[in-house]
Amino acid sequence: MIAVVLVGGTGTRLRPLTLTVPKQVLPIVEVPMIERVLAYLETHGVDEAVLSLGYLHGAFQALFPDNRYGNVRLTYAVEPEPLDTAGAVGFAARHAGVSERFLVVNGDVLTDLDITAMVAFHEARGAEATISLTLVEDPSAFGLVPTDDQGKVVAFVEKPAPGTVGPSYINAGTYVLEPSVLDHIPAGERISIERQVFPILAAAGTVYGFTSDGYWTDTGTPSQYLQAQLDYVAGRHPGVPAPGARREESGVWAMDGADFGAGVAPPALIGAGAWVAADASVANSVIGARCRIHPGARVVESVLMADVEIGKGAVVSRSILGRAAGVGEGAEVAGLSVIGDGFLVEPGTHLDGARLPATEAP
Repeated sequence: MIAVVLVGGTGTRLRPLTLTVPKQVLPIVEVPMIERVLAYLETHGVDEAVLSLGYLHGAFQALFPDNRYGNVRLTYAVEPEPLDTAGAVGFAARHAGVSERFLVVNGDVLTDLDITAMVAFHEARGAEATISLTLVEDPSAFGLVPTDDQGKVVAFVEKPAPGTVGPSYINAGTYVLEPSVLDHIPAGERISIERQVFPILAAAGTVYGFTSDGYWTDTGTPSQYLQAQLDYVAGRHPGVPAPGARREESGVWAMDGADFGAGVAPPALIGAGAWVAADASVANSVIGARCRIHPGARVVESVLMADVEIGKGAVVSRSILGRAAGVGEGAEVAGLSVIGDGFLVEPGTHLDGARLPATEAP
């Protein structure tokens, strides 16, 4: 089966991490996000994926120089200009010559949705399009997708005001589509699949919703990106959090060459070759490969990418640090701060909710 994977966005909400790489190339517990998405698709029989590209598209081609991931053959469709969700789907599908049933997935969504069961549901109902639906406690940030008792979508409801609606099913960003859906997507036009194409199909009675109670998260904001990784190390996302990780007697996940002591408490993962001083402390965090955490430092509820250095007595709390970033002695980084690749937080500095460096994308 073929899948169109939408990875063309600029990842603005994750800046400065996305100033130099696309969001889907960022790591999720030491593995590029796009690799996790492709591995998941492969388990459901996908043997070709069309990456719908735009922003910094060369990063994907560099990541997969053989145009393959495992048994999945990769095709690259680079949009000449942003075409929104339906426009991107249409462009990628036509570029790859899609002429049979296909999947569409958002490359920044991590899920264990049973795609195989979803395809069977789609086929049994003779659907033209099937949308995956997931239950969220607070749907105010999402549009609602009510269905009848057969799963047929009866409406698309705009985002409700906070507190006005209880737990509800929302569009979870995975679709099974018949090639006829492409007839509703004019070539080269900017068009939304959620706001323009699906309502047309719903009016014709050919779009269904497949509900799933499995794991699902969008990684598009710092809070969600951080939480997705903590979910892996805490076991909320099923499976080993990263290839090669082993679980120590303490419950901490460790990669080859990790050097740490009793100050590291689960849930946590310590990356390959990383060092945590004996009197430093780490909890509920991901420590990337070759990171160095010096005496008296404390890291909690945070993600450190590879080669980060945390100075003596420094504190990192609920924050994200990019590759080779540094936090000087006695500094504090907190409040969902996001520190970009190579940026050094000066000793003694106190940051809360900072985005550094505070620069615009090129």
